[in-house]
This record gives sequence, structure tokens and C-alpha cells, in this order.
Amino acid sequence: MPNPTAAILIIGDEILTGRTREGNAHFLAGELAKVGIDLRQIRVIGDEHASIVAAVRALSSSHDHLFTSGGIGPTHDDITADAVAEAFRRPIGVREDARAILAAHYAAREVEVTEARLRMARIPDDARLIDNPVSGAPGFSIGNCHVMAGVPNIFQAMVAGLLPRLTGGAPLLTRSWQMMIPEAAIADELGALAAAHPDVSFGSYPFVTEGRYGTNLVVRTTDPAALEAGFAALKTAFPEGQ
Repeated sequence: MPNPTAAILIIGDEILTGRTREGNAHFLAGELAKVGIDLRQIRVIGDEHASIVAAVRALSSSHDHLFTSGGIGPTHDDITADAVAEAFRRPIGVREDARAILAAHYAAREVEVTEARLRMARIPDDARLIDNPVSGAPGFSIGNCHVMAGVPNIFQAMVAGLLPRLTGGAPLLTRSWQMMIPEAAIADELGALAAAHPDVSFGSYPFVTEGRYGTNLVVRTTDPAALEAGFAALKTAFPEGQ
């Protein structure tokens, strides 16, 4: 049975303008590979309501899971929750379970629950909350869409709580072989090797270190036996690697 598929939607003007370096997609991609959910697409869009609605509808309808990052905070430009609610045609408002979580979080810190902070308790109807052990404000899952914060440590904590709830497949397995040879010099042999082992993926990633050209070769598959066979063939074809 094939693995479930996924897309990641990164939301925020700060990413598109270069103000913030995006790292959540990189982190989540690695976590999805571990649990056997195959990431097929990463998309970045700005804080524009109609664009978010359109992207959520397109990506959620073409993948088993859609993960979003960004735009669920307390300020006026945090519009993701409203856009996702519209995408799934659900009403949205302050929900009592989310309000209680925020109230407890802020009470423990002797901080007032303001109207701005209550924006983070606005949850679409029928959504399931995603725990936020860092700052209290929950994310949520609605349909196959999982809506999470953009702040990296909060996002990572949400992912840790969310992924055990999802059904994955066979984890992606990898082996690497590094060579101090330019990529172009091994392209033909690598192509022949890939054709001889269609059940595994061979990736080629060039680099330069101290003025010398090298190539990292990576074997990927969900089948342990195929991984070892492919990696053994790679080492035989390129014995000068390590």
C-alpha cells in the first residue's frame, strides 16, 4: 500500500520579503520522512486571504495531508484561521475549549487575557485542537488540514504532538556515499546504475570544499533490502568514495 502524501503551505509576507528565513518546511520534511508520509509539494504564499483559501483548497484536495505554518497569532495580519475556515466552509469563532487553554496559560503567568490574545482561541467548527505546550495558543486540524504556528520552536512542539495522531507508512531510508569527483564526471555511470535499480532513488548533490569539487550520492527507498542492494551497487560502481 502506498504511503500517504502531503503538502506544506508556508504563509507569511515575512518569508516572501526575506525578512525571515524559513525553516519549518525543512524540519517537517524530515519528520514526515521518518513516519512514512511522502512530502510532494512545498508552497509559500503571503498574508492574503483569497490566496490562502485557494491554496488550501487546491493542496488539501490533491494530497492526503496539508500542513500549514504561520498566521495564527494575535495581530491583524494573522488571517490563516479565517481563511482555512472559509476553505472548508466552516464558521469560526472563539471556542470555549481553546479559551480555557489560553486562560489557564496566561493565569499561570499573571497575564491578562486581552481581546487580541483571544483571537488565538478562534477555531473553526468541528476542528480538533493541536496542543501548544510552548505558548498555550493551540493549532487545529480540520479535514485533512493541520494548521500550526510559524514560530519555529512552537511549530516543532506542535508537530511533535500532531504526528502520532496520523497514520503513516513505511519510513524513508537513506544511505550516503561521498566522492571528491565532479558530478558531471560520474553522470553517465550514475544514470546506468539508477536504470539497473528502479526500485530505489539515486540522488546526486555537488559541493565545493577548499576549492575542490565533490559529489554526495544518496540512495533512498522504503525497502531495507533494496536499500542495501542499491548501496552495495553504488559502492562497487564508485569505489573511490567513502
